[in-house]
Amino acid sequence: MKDLRVVVKGAGEMATGIAHRLFMAGLTRIIMTDMARPLAVRRGVAFCEAVHEGSMEVEGVRAELIQDVRAVDAVWKRRCVGVIIDPAWKVVAELKPDVVVDAIMAKRRNTGTRTAEAPLVIGVGPGFTAPDDVHVVIESNRGHDLGRLIYEGEAEPFTGMPGATEGVRDERVLRAPKAGRVKQVKAIGDPVSRGEIVLYVDEEPIHAAIGGIVRGLIREIEVTTNEKVGDIDPRAVRSNCFTISDKARAIAGGVLEAIMHRYNNQS
Repeated sequence: MKDLRVVVKGAGEMATGIAHRLFMAGLTRIIMTDMARPLAVRRGVAFCEAVHEGSMEVEGVRAELIQDVRAVDAVWKRRCVGVIIDPAWKVVAELKPDVVVDAIMAKRRNTGTRTAEAPLVIGVGPGFTAPDDVHVVIESNRGHDLGRLIYEGEAEPFTGMPGATEGVRDERVLRAPKAGRVKQVKAIGDPVSRGEIVLYVDEEPIHAAIGGIVRGLIREIEVTTNEKVGDIDPRAVRSNCFTISDKARAIAGGVLEAIMHRYNNQS
């Protein structure tokens, strides 16, 4: 099973949690896809940072940017995860992977993933129906079923509400009040007080609604109205900014279970 080739669509926080767990479990032949301008907020734990920096390390696992799928073998030999700019997922047809994991977290719709892409195709969160779109869906809503495998049906609908942290929900998420370019004032890991300016979108400041620590902050890029651009953690534990979340670990465990169930039960 260690020789399985895995394509993970997406390289943000959730996708990174998945790739990290698979890598640590011995499935090291992983390639991740993303856009040329990733929208990750929790950049301290997102392999898509390799798009800008050339490489990114999360909890001891390193990802490297490649320009062509033919370069991935060299990356794998260095025991790294490959990251490629490929929003159209052409790498799936070129690599012919054993497993495809759609971890884009589009939340409301399947953006094109189909069971024909690999012997095992996994969809994370709402928007997928098993076994029609994918072979298995992983529940992504917090609660009793987080990380559960669904072989028939769909995940719970997207609620639009962030998970509560110490009783705080909407107040911890920063969103762009308008379309424009981000200018950071704070950095990931910085302490912040209620009312402080965390960033600007063009000339408009975005203030922290609560005190805590800046757990996530989008890069200085163009964003659309209501785009998530920051995340304040009221627990104010700096190490949380640079370690994989409990939710990402639970979902990653579901993905690993699905792969093991499929490939350890072959006759």
